[in-house]
Amino acid sequence: MADCSCGRSPTGKCVGWHSLSEEQYQEKKSVYDARQTAKSVTD
Repeated sequence: MADCSCGRSPTGKCVGWHSLSEEQYQEKKSVYDARQTAKSVTD
């Protein structure tokens, strides 16, 4: 994966979120954040 220059990637690597609308981006980010929270609770 290439480095992300759009600033939307939660990992710093391009995950293709640059082409999403703001609404789609917010939805993806919410899902990602929820998964990260659940993951940190189970670790």
